[in-house]
Amino acid sequence: MLLSLATAMLTTMRFAHTQAESSKTQHSITGGCGATVCINAIDVAGLSEEMLREQISLIGQAESKLAALKSQALAEIACQHNTVTAERVVREELRSSKRAAYHDVKAAEQLATLQDTSQALVAGEIPQDHARLIARASSEGPINEQSLIKAAKEQGYDEFEKTLRRQQHDLSGDDGQAILERQKQKRTARMFKNRDTGMFILSGEYDPTTGEHIAAVVAAKERELWNQEDPKARRTPQQRMADALAELILESEKGKAKGIALVLVADYDATKRELVNARLADGNPLPMQELVHLALQADIFPAVFDAKTQNLWLGRSRRTATDAQRIALTIRDQGCIGCGAAPNRCFSHHVVFWKNGGPSDYPNLVLVCNDCHHNIHDQGWQTIKDTRTGKWTTQPPPGPFDEPFNLASNILESNVLKNSMLKESILEDSAAFSSSDSLGERTLDLVL
Repeated sequence: MLLSLATAMLTTMRFAHTQAESSKTQHSITGGCGATVCINAIDVAGLSEEMLREQISLIGQAESKLAALKSQALAEIACQHNTVTAERVVREELRSSKRAAYHDVKAAEQLATLQDTSQALVAGEIPQDHARLIARASSEGPINEQSLIKAAKEQGYDEFEKTLRRQQHDLSGDDGQAILERQKQKRTARMFKNRDTGMFILSGEYDPTTGEHIAAVVAAKERELWNQEDPKARRTPQQRMADALAELILESEKGKAKGIALVLVADYDATKRELVNARLADGNPLPMQELVHLALQADIFPAVFDAKTQNLWLGRSRRTATDAQRIALTIRDQGCIGCGAAPNRCFSHHVVFWKNGGPSDYPNLVLVCNDCHHNIHDQGWQTIKDTRTGKWTTQPPPGPFDEPFNLASNILESNVLKNSMLKESILEDSAAFSSSDSLGERTLDLVL
């Protein structure tokens, strides 16, 4: 009896101690909102757009802080045991897939070596995805961590990714050749049948140059198919891409569609008489050695774009953009001005609509993807030019929290304004092209 009572008391004491330790650990993680993460639950119904934006911003900061805490814990588990154990913990505790667990642990180990990036993430100053890009880049070669953190605080994901790629190229010490070779070594492709649907799946990863070339060839075939379609019974963009791939592979005797296969861009330094700053059309840096290699393997059409050498002003003589115009637009816009979709997936859109008298002139054309094109024509989105940078973007119509206005009147006034400014814009762009020689550099495009 006494033994049973003693045993019961000991068990009770152990349980109380365990509960206390658990409570202490729990408190260290969740207690004290100022020290960790605390977001008050509120009813968002009826909140103004400004208040909703503020709430989203707070949630974003909280996500960054939680991501930092998660990375720290995973890195410690990997340090105490190994990466396999850390991955197992992620799968068991977070019910993640093997792939997600692998990437979580790998990113955690990389972030553990970057104290400043980790601190910025803990403070909620940079998004988790930006931090992961910095961590991955640090494992691939030298980086300027402070410069990247500063950019991560200011830039969206797509812009930041380009900034990071450019820095990697500049700091590589070999004009980015080792980076490109590493990417080529990682190429992979898979073909398999989906057991759930019975559909056949193709997937592949390629280095940027090969990928851009493939994408351009497929896009050209898609445009060919689009021109052959009944306008009243068009395929979806996804169906058209699938059909383009199938035709290129299974009906190779039809050949590739006519059009631009690959655009490579370089600046010509007139002072040094050499090409510099080689890159793909989307701005991805390219080693000069790779540019030379591609030039020796294919027919090259050089085009120096200025007012004297290319007719980029076609007025009302034709509605669609020429190849020369598409190349110039690709270099200027580097993709859809609305969402950043690849240039070869874009249409050339008239800023001042063709039906409203807008000319097919370079300053009146922008690149937009299918979805953004519909937003402009069907949803009242506007194309806006930043006078500071010269970059075009799209702007949605006013939302429910904005001042009421007459959409049709607004669009009409906007187009009238654009028409009045168009001649001035053309003259400015023409002057910019014509003065390129005096600046010592001209843009040279190599079309493969």
